[in-house]
Amino acid sequence: MKYFAKIKYLGTHFHGFQVQPDKRTVQGELCKAMDEVFGVPTRVTGCSRTDGGVHANEFCLTIENEGGTVPADKLPLAIARFLPNDISLIFAKECDSDFHPRYDAIGKEYLYRILNAKVQDPFEFGRSWFLPRIITDEGIERMRKASEYIIGEHDFSAFMAAGSDTSDTVRRVDYLKIERVGDIIELRIHANGFLYNMVRIITGTLCEVAFGRFSPEDIKKILNSCDRMSAGMTAPPEGLYLNRVDYDFPKLP
Repeated sequence: MKYFAKIKYLGTHFHGFQVQPDKRTVQGELCKAMDEVFGVPTRVTGCSRTDGGVHANEFCLTIENEGGTVPADKLPLAIARFLPNDISLIFAKECDSDFHPRYDAIGKEYLYRILNAKVQDPFEFGRSWFLPRIITDEGIERMRKASEYIIGEHDFSAFMAAGSDTSDTVRRVDYLKIERVGDIIELRIHANGFLYNMVRIITGTLCEVAFGRFSPEDIKKILNSCDRMSAGMTAPPEGLYLNRVDYDFPKLP
């Protein structure tokens, strides 16, 4: 039996999604819970590898085993009592054996949240990037103007963490929206794929545009350089959320 499933999790106390020896991971907790539910070893395959501290509002995965069956619509409730409070399985459906949650994805949306205030909000701790240097309305407009250069198909090498072994660095960004509501600044970015730390480096660089280190037009030069050293800082992981994963299959929701 193979299931397609969606989970959400708070990444604060995880060392990312993927199983790592002697470390608490989302995949590790899911596998332990699945083994309890199905009574047989179960394989969990995710749509992405998230870093420690990164969250997910919608993370897609597959669940496979041999011999253990639970009706798909009953699985979220069946597994709930075996999962820790910072993970929830919110949806499950049977899927074809050849479906892969990572390689069959056609797009993803990430959300990045910035708490832009003079003092920390304890209810935002670990759930947003606390940035006490205030970004003015003019700074927000500079960020939006700079974001126009990011939209489209480009080589995003300059916005990829150094040391990554990815050879194909061309991605298509469909939109990048920046909104402020009170003390929270939100960036939403959708693309056909993302490089390692791409969203966090874009976010950090756009904040430096807001503060005047770069001009909006410098983004084009940074892209053309294909050099990570030419871009800005990497925003911290706690503000990042995998928000949505898109598939083009009628057999999936």
